[in-house]
Amino acid sequence: MTTATGALGGKTIIMSGGSRGIGLAIALKAAADGANIVLLAKTAAATTKLSGTIFEAAEKIEQAGGRSLAVVGDVRSDDSIAEAVEAALSTFGSIDICINNASALHPHGTLALTPSQYDLMQDVNTRGTFMLTRACLPHLLAAENPHVLTLSPPLNLTSQQWLARFPGYLLSKYGMSLVTLSIAAEFRDQGIAVNSLWPRTTIATDAVGNLLGGAEALLRARRPDIMADAAYAILTTASGKRTGHLLIDDEVLRENGVTEFSRYAVSGIDDNLDTDFFLD
Repeated sequence: MTTATGALGGKTIIMSGGSRGIGLAIALKAAADGANIVLLAKTAAATTKLSGTIFEAAEKIEQAGGRSLAVVGDVRSDDSIAEAVEAALSTFGSIDICINNASALHPHGTLALTPSQYDLMQDVNTRGTFMLTRACLPHLLAAENPHVLTLSPPLNLTSQQWLARFPGYLLSKYGMSLVTLSIAAEFRDQGIAVNSLWPRTTIATDAVGNLLGGAEALLRARRPDIMADAAYAILTTASGKRTGHLLIDDEVLRENGVTEFSRYAVSGIDDNLDTDFFLD
């Protein structure tokens, strides 16, 4: 394990999900600084559709230089959330950052979406975000540079195209963004930065490969590293500097001096990418 000398060294992060994809990329970026990372996720065993388990993720975090704790549970469960928070406190002594990464996706129109699929997305995405944030807030209030970061999109209420596409999923993701705006407003004067982050383009994850276009779509995507780098820039900013923002990954990086983005593209070419379907 590396010495915890980076900006996030010794900080304790609690994250929903994180077994793979964007969440794991963010965790590994923080781990390189020597961060402590508590993962609350369900994937205890490998499946045919989802790569990696929570235990494999925890091992990768340790290899990257961080300390890890795997809590097998479900962000829909208040007991699981309480267990993860207690495990973070008993193992590392504090919670400095809460990352709402877990998300359920059923890309169906209204008539094709079953009630159970709708409930799953609402429970994981909106309710899970609210309840995990709520459980972390008392401890974030005692942190030196506290952040809540939620992976959810900016609100676009004018585009009929996006309002009409996958309404059940849209409602659950916009619910996450509204949690960001509401909690940021409530705690604005108490020093906690509460923001959301979303990708400009599709990201090469299992969700895109399995549900949103397969191998060809992955070639028109960026790698999760761009979200990890943007998240790192947000989480290492003084918490009093920015709160209540729904941010886009490449805009955050441009603010931090990044001008070349082709290195993030799966194909190595940055001008043939699919824009994320929440964005115009």
